[in-house]
Amino acid sequence: MASTRYASDRGLTSRMLVTMFLLGLVYVVFVTAFFVIAPKFGMIALVAALAFLFAQYFFSDKLAMFAMHGRVVSADEAPELHGVIDRICAMSDAPKPRVAIADTDVPNAFATGRSQKKAVVCVTTGLLRRLEPVELEGVLAHEMAHVAHKDVAVMTIASFLGICAGLITRFGLEWGLWGGFNRRSNDQNTGMILLAVVAVSAVAYAISFLLTRALSRYRELSADRAAALLTGRPSALASALTKVTGEIARIPTNDLRSAQAFNAFFFTPAFGKGVSVASLFSTHPSLDKRLAQLSKISDQLSRGV
Repeated sequence: MASTRYASDRGLTSRMLVTMFLLGLVYVVFVTAFFVIAPKFGMIALVAALAFLFAQYFFSDKLAMFAMHGRVVSADEAPELHGVIDRICAMSDAPKPRVAIADTDVPNAFATGRSQKKAVVCVTTGLLRRLEPVELEGVLAHEMAHVAHKDVAVMTIASFLGICAGLITRFGLEWGLWGGFNRRSNDQNTGMILLAVVAVSAVAYAISFLLTRALSRYRELSADRAAALLTGRPSALASALTKVTGEIARIPTNDLRSAQAFNAFFFTPAFGKGVSVASLFSTHPSLDKRLAQLSKISDQLSRGV
């Protein structure tokens, strides 16, 4: 983690290492099995996945800002927002990120960028209208904890296997639908090989998907914890979480759907009510779990632990 005053988290480090080890193990098995089955076919998907990874890693800030219609604002344009960011930087001894605003009523915030020098913290106009200054401070401290933990870089690397396996699965299915499964050329085994490719890739994608989602949920808990300890106001962050989650449930469905593609970046996912199935594979832990952790931290701080 970067040299800031954000509290270290041994749980984060251990779970990150375990998850990355498991992903690496799955990757080795996947690559070995795949290139034994169909080495030439794998190169196309591998090159495509590497290109996607490169773009996601080096241009994540620009892509996220473009997709969310965010724009960087100066201190003159948003003095209160910059003031909150400045206070958090002073408390955490972290370099100041670029500050941006996205004009949407969906109340949320996100941080992106592969390093502190490339970081940008963006809040929506819907969030600014709804939160009190102390609540906004908690949310922004959470987002800047993601920057300090280098979460964008870690999650980008962790998702590489899933991207690669997903592309291979898709290419294999499309090729099969165009006749690959029923091919009757000199190679009588083409259809079986293609089925094996799709099966191996689908299993690798499913496992990597579950592992990266689990890692993402813990990183959200870690950012909550770091923000609460830094500001010393876990109750303010809990209030912001409760308020934002409740307000999101009131946002029109069409607006929520347009924002859900960016849930992995957001402070809290853009889901309405009745999404229990989606929650099983969410990028974020449940509201109850986040509030329980903040309550525990509040008790510890009150006892001086």
